[in-house]
Amino acid sequence: MNVIIFGPPGAGKGTQAALLRERLGMEHFSTGEEFRRHITDGTALGQQIRAIVESGDLVPDAIVLDVVRDALQSERFRNGCIFDGFPRTLEQAYALDKLLADLGQAVDAVLTIDVPDDELVRRMLARGRSDDTESVIRERLRIYRERTEPVLEYYQRQGKLFRILGNAPIEQVHQEIRSVLSSLATKQ
Repeated sequence: MNVIIFGPPGAGKGTQAALLRERLGMEHFSTGEEFRRHITDGTALGQQIRAIVESGDLVPDAIVLDVVRDALQSERFRNGCIFDGFPRTLEQAYALDKLLADLGQAVDAVLTIDVPDDELVRRMLARGRSDDTESVIRERLRIYRERTEPVLEYYQRQGKLFRILGNAPIEQVHQEIRSVLSSLATKQ
C-alpha cells in the first residue's frame, strides 16, 4: 500500500508516519532521509544534492524524482510505503503517479491532517526554535496553501483523499488514520 501523509507544517505528519512504521511495519519514505543517505553513501545523486544544499538552493524536482525512483526500485519499498513530505507540487504528484504506474503500483490513499492555523502556530512556537516566529510560521502556512494544497485537489478528484482531524490527541489521530487504512485494506 502506498500512502501519502499530507498536512501543513506542524500538523504531525512525521509523528503519525513514525507510528505507522512502528505499529504496522509500513516503510517510511522521507525525501530528507533519502537525500542524507545518498550524500553519506557518496552516490552521484548525493554529490549533486550536497552541492545544491550547500549553495542554499532547493533540490530541483528532476533530482528529487531521481531519488524517489531510486528508492522505490529498492527491495525496502517493494510493498509500498508512507510518503511524508512528498509530493509537494502538482508536477511531483503527476511524476509520482507515472513512476508508480511504471512499477505496477499506485497511490492508494492521501491522508491530510487538518489542523486550524492558530493551533499550528501555537504548536510550532512551542517547539522553541529560533527561526519559528509567528510571522515566519504564518508565511510558511501561506506558501503551503498556495503551492501544496492543489495537490490535494488532484487526489480528491481521483477519490483518494481522506481528511483526518488533527486537532486531537496524537493517539486519537493515529486511530482515525488506522481506521481509514483498515477500510482500504479490506477493499483491496
